[in-house]
Amino acid sequence: MLIRDLTLSNPQTPSLMKLVWGFTVLYSGPLGLAVYFYSGRRQIARDSLWRRGFRSVAHCYSGCGAGEIVGISVTAGLLGLGTWWVAGITFSLAYAAGFALTVGPLMQEGVPLRRAVWDAVYSETASITVMEVVAISVDLWLAGKAGLGDPIFWASLIFSLSMGLLAAYPVNLLLIAWGVKEGMHSPKESHDS
Repeated sequence: MLIRDLTLSNPQTPSLMKLVWGFTVLYSGPLGLAVYFYSGRRQIARDSLWRRGFRSVAHCYSGCGAGEIVGISVTAGLLGLGTWWVAGITFSLAYAAGFALTVGPLMQEGVPLRRAVWDAVYSETASITVMEVVAISVDLWLAGKAGLGDPIFWASLIFSLSMGLLAAYPVNLLLIAWGVKEGMHSPKESHDS
């Protein structure tokens, strides 16, 4: 449904945001699709802080989720490391992936590396921290010592990612309202294809 809508009804969506929406739906299924239909389509009647907040958290979520999936899968699933190692390594990978998803586009817009790094640290640290503390905690609490072959491992990962998304949403709203983040612009303003 997402691919069809992005292709037929919203082809102007920038390629990075298409990737963001794809990851958001992949990680959170119907919740991610609802977030997209509420805030990511050109057809929304009017934009609002609430919608900008969802676009902003989805952007953060797509990078952090990738880092978290790799981190949890490798540290807990393959290596069977202890809880603190799993949490620390997974948090680091999630932060690095979320951070890269902010720095990269800024540099593509011509922002110098030093400024892009500072902007990412300043604008994303609170959101990433809340998202990952909640997601990793929920995942470790639910899955405990589960391995890659256990259904609870994957069900817990999906549920925990969704909880991280929901926990980081109000943080993104505040960061946008306080002017720390711009938030993602309205899809109506997009001309990329």
